[in-house]
Amino acid sequence: MKYTFSILFWFRKDVRSDKNEGYISARVTLNGKRAEISTGYKIEADRWNAEGQLVKGNKEDARSINFQLTALRNRLNEIFTELSKTKEASLTLEQIKNSLSGENAEAIVKEKTLLEIFRQHNEKMKAQVGGDFAQNTLKKYNSTFNHVSAFIRHRYKATDISLSALNHEFLTDLEFWFKTVQKCSHNSTMKYIINLRKIIGIAVANDWMNKNPFDKFKISHKEVKREALTQDELQTLSEKTFAIKRLEQVCDIFLFCCYTGLAYADVEKLTPQQISRGIDGKYWIFTDRTKTKTASNIPLLSPAVVLIGKYQNHPQAENKGRIFPVLTNQKMNAYLKEIADVCGIEKPLTTHVARHTFATTVTLTNGVPLETVSSMLGHKNIRTTQIYAKVVQTKVSADMNRLESIFSGKEEAQQKQG
Repeated sequence: MKYTFSILFWFRKDVRSDKNEGYISARVTLNGKRAEISTGYKIEADRWNAEGQLVKGNKEDARSINFQLTALRNRLNEIFTELSKTKEASLTLEQIKNSLSGENAEAIVKEKTLLEIFRQHNEKMKAQVGGDFAQNTLKKYNSTFNHVSAFIRHRYKATDISLSALNHEFLTDLEFWFKTVQKCSHNSTMKYIINLRKIIGIAVANDWMNKNPFDKFKISHKEVKREALTQDELQTLSEKTFAIKRLEQVCDIFLFCCYTGLAYADVEKLTPQQISRGIDGKYWIFTDRTKTKTASNIPLLSPAVVLIGKYQNHPQAENKGRIFPVLTNQKMNAYLKEIADVCGIEKPLTTHVARHTFATTVTLTNGVPLETVSSMLGHKNIRTTQIYAKVVQTKVSADMNRLESIFSGKEEAQQKQG
């Protein structure tokens, strides 16, 4: 038998109250017959959006009620689908209501939700900033939360989604949305989805989900070209005299990162206490990377030592107990663009280009072993460092030239013997 079935949430004013408030009800229609189901939620009349069938605004209670209305709608649709397939006789509204009331209705509307878990995770992370987590890590997870929340509104016209509704399709749709609507690159998309994977992992570990939607979802990364300065470009920067003091300061800090491999977050927090003499009697940096918390012990090259001495009594650095007067990452990158223009460097200079330059031009190109470079960069896995090794074409050329000279020498020797 064919059925027509619909659900409408509507606001019913409380005639017994002097206030302009009332209750939200669900009107279920089956083949033209209607039945009402009370949701138990009471709100002010001006908070109800009749067209959208939801509570207006982004307050916590609005998000909670709207999610619970969505959960109730989904469950009613599921009950209708199940009963319409199994009932031999004509399906009735009473049977639908009885099925709903026979369940634990509270469990239906209070099922764990994705954004609820995500929000709790970020609040706990915020409380640990400065300890187990960096401020930038929290920023990335907050950004991911906002993106996923926007996707749920876009795709499901809802303010949240239950954990039980998450599946492989949700993830593939999210990936597509990031790339088409948000215009994110493939690798940026994967970074957001990896953050989401952690939240799903928490839900699975706590048995709030029966199945992990990531089981069959493939995380992949596309190899990107990592820009680094050539030896000539590095020399151009080191020999450049700037008329503007702020450009000179930014250039010096950038060069220090080229000679040490420090990321922006690590040079920004670098203190005199992190520099001491190593087993060889020379100055080393002994620190833990902000991003990964792994040890990064770096012998200081002579140009880096000179730069430390240049800013030894700088008031801004001394006031903060730092080695250098480092500006914000945004300002640093903005000034680096000016520096590139002044020096005739066409590559887009950023603070991270300095780290790439250390890995390639300064170390690997000059024969420093991969394992040593990996240790200084504070990489957890040497495979991360191998990415830099792929771009060192000059090193490959030099190695092959040495090999060629060996073969040439052997041939000459054989010819003389003959």
